Amino acid sequence: MDIPGLPARRAALSLIDAVLRRGETLDQAAGLALARVKGDPDRALARAIASEVLRWKQDLDALIDSATRQPLPDDAKPRAVLEIMLVQVLRLGTPAHAVIATGLELLSAGPRRLAHGVFSTLTKRGVTLPETPTLPEEVAARWGERAGAIAAGLAEPPPLDLSLRDPAETAQWAEKLGGTSLMPGHVRLPRGSAVEALEGFSEGAWWVQDLAARIPAALIGAGEGKRVLDLCAAPGGKTLQLAAAGWQVTALDNAGRRLERLRSNLERTHLTADVVQADVLTWEPDEAFDAILLDAPCTATGTARRHPDVLHRIHTNQIAEMAELQQRMLERAAGWLKPEGVLIYAVCSLERAEGLGQPAPAGLDLLPIAADELPAGLSPTDGRVQTDPGMLPEVGGLDGFFIARWQRG
Repeated sequence: MDIPGLPARRAALSLIDAVLRRGETLDQAAGLALARVKGDPDRALARAIASEVLRWKQDLDALIDSATRQPLPDDAKPRAVLEIMLVQVLRLGTPAHAVIATGLELLSAGPRRLAHGVFSTLTKRGVTLPETPTLPEEVAARWGERAGAIAAGLAEPPPLDLSLRDPAETAQWAEKLGGTSLMPGHVRLPRGSAVEALEGFSEGAWWVQDLAARIPAALIGAGEGKRVLDLCAAPGGKTLQLAAAGWQVTALDNAGRRLERLRSNLERTHLTADVVQADVLTWEPDEAFDAILLDAPCTATGTARRHPDVLHRIHTNQIAEMAELQQRMLERAAGWLKPEGVLIYAVCSLERAEGLGQPAPAGLDLLPIAADELPAGLSPTDGRVQTDPGMLPEVGGLDGFFIARWQRG
C-alpha cells in the first residue's frame, strides 16, 4: 500500500520529467501524471511541487551540488527527487520527516542512501533559497537588462485577477469581493481564492483574466454594434470583454475543446458572440471587419509566473517558428479590415522576435498607444506596449504581454 502522500510525489516527479525531458507543458503532462492521484488536494499538491521545482530549479541544483563530492548528472533521478524534497521544505513548509517518508520511497537502495545523506546535510546547515529565483542562462541572456527585475517577479505565483462584465461596477465589486482594482473593469484578489465560491461567479458578473491580458481588448474601445473579429479567441476572456463593450463579435479558434470553454463562459455571463471553429491561415470571412484582435499563438514566456515550465521548454528554435507563424497570421488578418479599421496584435511573450521585432502588416500604420489608456504605472514604448512580470511589483505584478495597434488608412 502506498504511503499517504506518496502518489502526489510520484506525480510531481512525472510532471517534472515530462517538462524537462519531453518538452511538454505542465498542462499537457497533467492528464497522465495525475491519473492515479486521488483527490483534488493531492493533485493540487503535485502541481505545486512540480511548479516550485521548475521555478527554483537553478537554485535547488546549486544547493544539491554544494553537498555532493561530484555533481549528479542533470538527468539523474536522485537529483530530481532531491529537488522535490528540498522545495517542499524550503517553499511549501512541509515538515522534514514527512518529506523523508515520501521522498526516499521514490528511489532504490543506493540512490536512496545518497539522497538521504544530501538532504540531511543541507537541512542541518539550515540552507535557504534566495529572494529571487535564478534564471537559466539562456533565458537571462534573451531577456537582457530586464532579466533581474523579471526574475524577481517570478518569485511567487500570481494573485487572482477578475474582469468585470460591467466596468461601471468596478468599485462595487472591489468592495464586495474585498479586492483592489488597477483599471476599470478589473478586480484583484489574493491567490488561493476559490473562484467558483466567490460572489458573482454563478450570475456571470466576472471571469478570470490576468491584468495584462485585459489590456488588448480594452484598447479597441466601445463597439456600438460594430463588427469585431477575435482571432485565436479561446478560452474567451477577450471575446467576453468585446461583447460586454458592445461589439458584434465573431470569435474564431481552431481548438474545439477550448471553444467549449468559450461557449460555457458566454452562457454563464449572458453575453453573445458568433463562435467559429476554423484555422486562421485557411478561413475566409464573408465581409470585412471594423476591428480585429489577434491574440496570436506564442511561446507564452510572459506567463512564467503561473507556468514556470516555459523557463525550461522554450528555446530559440521555438521562438523563430512562432514569430514566423505570427507574421503569416498578421498579414492575413490585415486583409480583412475595413478602411480605417483597427488591428490589435497581442502575444503573452517576452521575446523580442514575437513583439517589437514584428513588422507592421502591409498597408497598416501604427496607431500609437498612450499611457492614459494603460493601468497606472505602465508606459508605452514607441507607441507599443511590453509588460513583464517585473513591473508593478508593489501591487502584485502582471504577466508579460506585447501589444501593438495598427490602422488601415
